[in-house]
Order: sequence, then structure tokens, then C-alpha cells
Amino acid sequence: MNAPQTRWPTTLPLSRIVKGDNPRRYFDRKKHEEMVASVRLRGIIQPILLRPRGDVFAIVAGERRYRAGLEVYGASGEVPVIIREMTDQEALEAAIAENDDRDDPSETEQADAAVRYLAACQGDRAEAIRRLGWSRDKFDRRLALANLSEVVKTALDERRIKLGHAELLAAVPGDKQDKALETILKAGLDVNKTRELLMRVTQHLGSACFDKSECTTCSFNSAKQRALFETHVEDGYCTNAACFELKAEAAEVIRFEQEERAAKAARAASPPIEAVEDDDHDDAIEETVASTDAQPRSEYTTSNLDGSGTRDTTPAAPVKLATSASTVDKPAVNGKSLAARTAELREATWRTALARALAGNAEHARTTVLVAAMSGTLSQIKSDTLTSRAGLLVGPAFPDHDYSAKIAAIRALPDARAVNVLSVIGAAYAKDVVSFGHVADLAKMFEVDLRDSWRVDQSFLERYTKGELKFIAQECGLIAHVGEKRFAKMLGSKKPELIIGMLNRIGFDWAGRLPSAMTLDGTYGPPPDRAARQAEAPIAELAA
Repeated sequence: MNAPQTRWPTTLPLSRIVKGDNPRRYFDRKKHEEMVASVRLRGIIQPILLRPRGDVFAIVAGERRYRAGLEVYGASGEVPVIIREMTDQEALEAAIAENDDRDDPSETEQADAAVRYLAACQGDRAEAIRRLGWSRDKFDRRLALANLSEVVKTALDERRIKLGHAELLAAVPGDKQDKALETILKAGLDVNKTRELLMRVTQHLGSACFDKSECTTCSFNSAKQRALFETHVEDGYCTNAACFELKAEAAEVIRFEQEERAAKAARAASPPIEAVEDDDHDDAIEETVASTDAQPRSEYTTSNLDGSGTRDTTPAAPVKLATSASTVDKPAVNGKSLAARTAELREATWRTALARALAGNAEHARTTVLVAAMSGTLSQIKSDTLTSRAGLLVGPAFPDHDYSAKIAAIRALPDARAVNVLSVIGAAYAKDVVSFGHVADLAKMFEVDLRDSWRVDQSFLERYTKGELKFIAQECGLIAHVGEKRFAKMLGSKKPELIIGMLNRIGFDWAGRLPSAMTLDGTYGPPPDRAARQAEAPIAELAA
């Protein structure tokens, strides 16, 4: 047998009714007064929808009638009701439907509804949109408005600002919105003036010195806002000044450390002063050695005869060269030999490139930190690498806090700032981890391209001899560009002139050309467009 259904009363005193989880957040005073006048004249005609909650009943739909009834009848007054057993989700859907049908809800109420539906659907946007009966465009716009502070939401509900104002403020970090609202209201700024105001405090992404890959999907990117709102700042701007500044400062720190590492590498690679030789003298020595090798050699000379015709058996003095090292058996120049001489520079440059990539990509930084922690290498980050920047990353007072206060400060960090801190930790690991193999593995996994931040320049070429410069010119395509005879003529000039000629050859662009001495696998890296053409060649052949 089926259990008997509960017979609920059709009227209840207002004292037994409580507010439910109504998505409506703002009740217009004028409309409330109109509702009160109607209740005084006709009573409450449409029953209030309730659901049981212990000894009382919670409102699902009809809170405006409930409020008007309290004002007219008091807590003891009885009103018509409909009572139903409902789940939280069913009650939410019924409340939203009732608000949409009876009175256009405010944009902020719709924003809150979008957030609650998305949570109820476990993040499934398509299902949330289906249940709400909205277009995807409307859902995305309203969801973006959920970023508004409560003060700004109230100002929009009360129509002290327009929707255009709210859309502009939704693109500003929450901790800045209230101050901006105060300025808008005090100065009486219209939407266009507000846009101009925000343009003055935004940062142009085109001038950013950090990796902007993460910015393409950031809600504070004006290009992203343009896709959502009719009212937005111009494309290519960041509206989160604090985040922009932090990334820029982190990039500047990385750049400074890169220069320090490069300078140190250059000093280490430079030979002692007494062993430095002029490259033209080197060439002359090589020619002398070559011509000497072409003649037969003996332990004794054959021309030193004394007047008696007796052979002088005194060993001939050896040819005195400019250096004590033998240049007769010079090792062959190849990518491996150049890489050996460039090891410190290559390592420093790749560490910096990986650090920059991690500073700009929170997901990759998180992976790096987790792998470092689980592999026991996270402790290799030098203590002062992060502590020296704690005031910048967390707050000026952070270094002076005791440990418990530091815990509280970290917990209180806004999500965006916490993400930035994690990115800086990942970047610090890239610079400090002992094994360069770890750096190389991370760079390969995250597809870090050194060509995005480094290119052949004068300081790089100056560390090599003419023979090594010829190898670099060969593998990078410069010799093929100018021709072998032309380049042979260039080799006849002094090394500084040769380097200037290599770097400024008309029609030849060094951008994107990565010598094998600087790559992780010892293989020359051609420019991206050339690599793309080479990758497409097999496909074209198959198509043919």
C-alpha cells in the first residue's frame, strides 16, 4: 500500500512562514508600495508557494506578497498558501521561473542565478543554460556580472548606475570596484566618461615585457570583455593593474638576473689575458703551420754546415708561435665543440626562458611545483629567492609578521594574487634547481621556445673564433644566402668587422634562427615559418 500523502493546510499565519533561498535580491520600493495598496484593497489572491522546513515553511515563490502581507496584517494574519515537498534544486528552479514570469529580475539576480545553476550542474554550462532557458550569450554575460562587488550590485539594482557602468566595473578587480563606483557617483560620470576613466588606469598589453599567453583567456583582458559586453574598454588592455604590475616586476627581476648570468658566463668563457690572441694572427699562424707541414721535416736541420763541411748536429730551434699550445692539430669545429664552450650561457638562457614561461602560466607553474615537491627537489629553491620578494608578492608588512599572521595573510590572498605567487615559485625553481636536466625536461614538456626570448647578437658571436663563426654562419644559412665566395671574402676582414657584416647582411634575418650550440638537443633550430614549411612538405608530397 502507498503511504498516505500529507494533507497540508491551505492557509497559514505569517508567523509560521520564513524567507527561503529567493534569487531575488532587490525589491523596488515603489512596487512594494503598490503591492501593499493592492493587498489592502483586495487581499492576497495568489497563494504563496511554500515548502516544509521543520516546524515552519520556507518561501519558494511569493516573497513580495509575504512582505506586503506583513505590513498590512502583521505576523498573526493568515494568507493563502500552497505547500509542496521540494528539493533545493527544484525550489531554486521554481523561484527563478516565478521571478522571470512575474517581474523582470535585475541583471544581478540573473547573475546570481547563473552561478547557482552552474554549481548545481557541477560546472556543466550547457546543462545550466538548458535549465535556465537562456541563450549562451546571455548566460555568459550574466555570469561575468557575478564578479561585481555587493556594493556595485546594489547600485545597479537601485538604478543609481546603468548596466553599462556595471559591465565596465565587472572588468575591474573586486577590491577596486567600490572606489571606482564612489568616483562615478560623486562626479556623476556617464558610461562614456567612465570608459575614459578606466582607459587611463588600464595597462596596454602590447607593451608588456612578460609572457602574455595566459592573458588571452583572462577575464581582465579587454578583448575578452568585448566578447561579453556591449560596453567595454578598447581591445588589447589589461584592467587588472595589480596583476599586470606584479607580472611586469617578476619579468624585470628575471631579466636582471638573466643579464647577471650572461655576464658571468661571458667572463667565465673569456680566456686569460695572456692567452688571448688576435684572430688575424691566428689565421697567419694557421697558414704558417700549413705551409710548414707541406715540407719534409727532420729532427735536425739540413742546411747548417760549418766551414769544414761537417754537419752541425745541434737540434734546430722549434718554430716559435704566439702561443705555447700546438695549433697543428686543431680540433674540428662542430656543433658539439661550440656547445661545450657555450654550456654556461646556454644553461642560464634556458633557465631564464623557462622561468619567464612559468611566471606567465599558472597551470604549468603548478605542475612544476608539485613535481618538484614530490621529487624532493623543491627545497633547492634558495631561501632568499622568495623571501626577498615576499613583501612584493604578498604585502609590504608580510616579512614582519609572525608565522601565524603569515598563515592568515596567505589564506586571505585573492585568488588572482595567489596564482601569481605560485607562478613566481615555479619561476624560482627553474632558476635554482641544481640539475639542468630538470630544466630541460620541463622546457620540453611545456614546449618552451627559446626563440621567443633570445636571438643571435653581437655578444654571442664575439665569444667565437673565425672558424667557429664560419660554422655558425653555415648552419644558420648565412653562407647559403651570401654565397661561399662572398663569405670567404668576409672572413678576410678583422673579426669585429666580420661580426658586424654577419649581423647586418641585407636580406638576411637572424630572428628565429637558433644555433645548435644553444639548443637542448644539439640540433639547429630553423625559424618557425621554415619549420612549418618543412613539416608541411611530406603532406604536400602525399597529396601530390
